Amino acid sequence: MAHPVAVIDIGTNAIRMVIAQVFEDGQIDVLERVQRPIRLGKDTFSRGRIGAQCMRSAVEILRNYQKIMETYGVEKVKAVATSSLRDAANADNVLDRIFLACKLSVEIISIAEEGRLTVAAVREAVEAFPEVNQGKTLIVDVGGGSTILTILEEGEIVNSVGWRLGSVRLVETLGLQSEPPERAAQVLEQHIRIQVAMAKRTLPLAACNTFVAVGGDVRFAARVAGYPSRSEKLFIVEKEQFQKLIRRCQRHRPEELARQYNLPLTEAETLLPALLTYWELLCHTSAPHVIVSQVSMRDGLLLELARQTTGKEDTALQEGIIHAALAMAQRYGADLEHAQITADIAARLFDTLSADHGLGSRERLLLRVAAILHEVGGYINLSAHHKHSYYIIAHSEIFGLTRAETQLVAHVARYHRRSAPKVSHLEYMALPRESRVIINKLAAILRVADALARGRIRQAEQVEFHHEGDELSIVVHGAENLVLEKKSVAAKSDMFEDVYGMKIRFEQ
Repeated sequence: MAHPVAVIDIGTNAIRMVIAQVFEDGQIDVLERVQRPIRLGKDTFSRGRIGAQCMRSAVEILRNYQKIMETYGVEKVKAVATSSLRDAANADNVLDRIFLACKLSVEIISIAEEGRLTVAAVREAVEAFPEVNQGKTLIVDVGGGSTILTILEEGEIVNSVGWRLGSVRLVETLGLQSEPPERAAQVLEQHIRIQVAMAKRTLPLAACNTFVAVGGDVRFAARVAGYPSRSEKLFIVEKEQFQKLIRRCQRHRPEELARQYNLPLTEAETLLPALLTYWELLCHTSAPHVIVSQVSMRDGLLLELARQTTGKEDTALQEGIIHAALAMAQRYGADLEHAQITADIAARLFDTLSADHGLGSRERLLLRVAAILHEVGGYINLSAHHKHSYYIIAHSEIFGLTRAETQLVAHVARYHRRSAPKVSHLEYMALPRESRVIINKLAAILRVADALARGRIRQAEQVEFHHEGDELSIVVHGAENLVLEKKSVAAKSDMFEDVYGMKIRFEQ
């Protein structure tokens, strides 16, 4: 049986929709791809807000999309917006207008979430491509408002960052429309070079021997200067040919490029800024060519809808989230050994209590991330470091997590010690009741795990949990003197007893 679904991407230069069928085995059959140009990014990056005309145009486009979805009998829709709305001062007004006019709920996703979805689609596309699964691979997605860089090592995600450098943003903020082509290209190159130099401080670009590019502008480069690979979803552009294409583009205004290559003007305007960004990043790697992926973030959204339909998990991306959390913990000088032991013990206790908390695999992952990051606040000050941990996590972007999930992680880390949640804690009380319940359940587990990880325990496998009636018994193997663990658990078990209604005792 097939389920018709649709994903909508409200971007900086266009609103795009993909309609597909999802089968019970997880296979996806794309039925139609639709794109309508709209300059939301131009409004946001030049004026800081979406103008009335753009708002009306967006609503009209989405109404037309609804009619298309009705003809296919679409059962589920996922609509997201990226940097054009992420940075707009009146984003809430735009979303309200869309909901009232189209009955469509649009989620503004973070750069980290955008990166997760794109990488999920790319990894699916390059699964059988040996080059990408050996050594270090840099995946680059230059969008209209932001650029996302992800590094794979032996095919596994090890790092991902995003920064506010995009083709439309560059055009609008630098204001080069009236400059001669050569002068505009020179200014763009200088600006991009500075931004990439900053990225080199956090990512090992020089160690990357494979370069994968995603995005509409680089797909154009593949059509004009590339050739097909053995995979239908991947094209190759040799480094020399890529540079020649850029040099040709540098000599022409966007209007001339539009005529020469039969492009819409909106696409011609972003072509050179995007290609220069890819080129500058490529030059900092040892990759001999650009592998251009034909997939996009929308394909990642489709994969997510398919997994929701079939109930399958993307274990590789889950590991990428854990890698990102460990990298963040290391950056803030946390004790990684303690963090990992705490996370492993917390996961064991979570599994033991599965019938009691009723939470799923996603909440288990959030608990592990909170355990890894619970001491990052010590970077600011050891005193009240739990509060500093909350602040750092809440104001960070963690690869693979939504904004709401990051807030949950921040609160769970906040309550790993000292006071349990109170009415006077305004950030906590502002959350929906469902979120507060999840935080309480996870934080209660984290407090016990953190207490156990502070003594002689060096491996989570040393700890066994048994739940009978209103008691949770703890058995620790390979440690004779458990005085420290018992005192620590006793001091931090109050929240656990309140949430789960269980007393904790140790067994020999």
